[in-house]
Amino acid sequence: MSIWRWADWIDSVPAAAQIALGEGETPLLRSRTIGPRHGLANLYFKLETTNPAGSFKDRFAAGAVSHMLANNKTLCIATSSGNTGSALAAYCAAAGIKCRIAIVETAPTGKLRQMMAYGADIFRVRGFGLDPSVTAQVFERLCKIAEHPETALQISAYVYSWSGMTAVETISFELFEQLGHKIDHVFCPAGGGGLCVAAARGFATLIREAKIERSPRVHCVQPEGNDTIAGPLRRGDSTAQEVKCTTRISGLQVASVVDGQLAIDNCRPTGGTGHLVSDEETWQLQKQLAREEGIFCEPAGAVALAGAIRATAEGLVQSDDTIVCLVTGSGFKDEDSVTRMIADVECPTIDVADLQ
Repeated sequence: MSIWRWADWIDSVPAAAQIALGEGETPLLRSRTIGPRHGLANLYFKLETTNPAGSFKDRFAAGAVSHMLANNKTLCIATSSGNTGSALAAYCAAAGIKCRIAIVETAPTGKLRQMMAYGADIFRVRGFGLDPSVTAQVFERLCKIAEHPETALQISAYVYSWSGMTAVETISFELFEQLGHKIDHVFCPAGGGGLCVAAARGFATLIREAKIERSPRVHCVQPEGNDTIAGPLRRGDSTAQEVKCTTRISGLQVASVVDGQLAIDNCRPTGGTGHLVSDEETWQLQKQLAREEGIFCEPAGAVALAGAIRATAEGLVQSDDTIVCLVTGSGFKDEDSVTRMIADVECPTIDVADLQ
């Protein structure tokens, strides 16, 4: 199975060009511990960690690279804070397409190693992902490079790679299959905002196809140090905002607006709003997910849960609401965060006689 069983509902390509590595069909688990502790009987986790390269960005890469094949492109130019690069590198390897990736300055080493293992040509850019002016310059230069007829620019955002991003909408289609009409809230972590847009658009498609009558409320959750979307969405502002990024949550360090405006425009009609969470509470919940739910995710994968807990404390969700948190990337993606998570434990070497 793959995302291509939904080909009629996304921007599709001929079957011969469809690349699949087994992406999609990810598990949905009901919380056994964290939800009940916060009075939430129906808290679920959508585990995008089980995708072949370890994150939800595999859906994007499957769509984007398939479109490249269909259009005879031989070089993928991309940007990434980690997961997009890993996903594109994997799918380009499968498709026989060369892949060059400009990486944000603070991307975790584990993600870089994964890209290089797939054969991608990668390079960090100073200030990229932290300074909005540098980020804008990177995008501008890459757009110029991508004007070559055999080259395609792949940035996991609707404003740059609409065709690939429609493949991410399959998350909503799967949630419908897994929970039917019962979903009240979907919490999405956001850097550039593309996942929020995809979730809202996916549910809009289900309404159009007469599968559901209303969309769940699609919420945008961001670290406090990267408030491009969540704050404006919560305040009722009409536009997203550029910021000086200070968060240390890898994957969500996107100082420029990117899909922020689309996120506001698509989330607000669902009744969803924005939530800001601290890096510290995100790290704590990453640890709790591993130790109490058996879910091993990177910090960005715990951000949605942090937002859901904030919303519960604020009375924005009810105890019997059905809530889905998108767990977006594997814990193996960020080695430093794992080191932080296990700082209070060790693995001693002992003799056989000491076993007890």
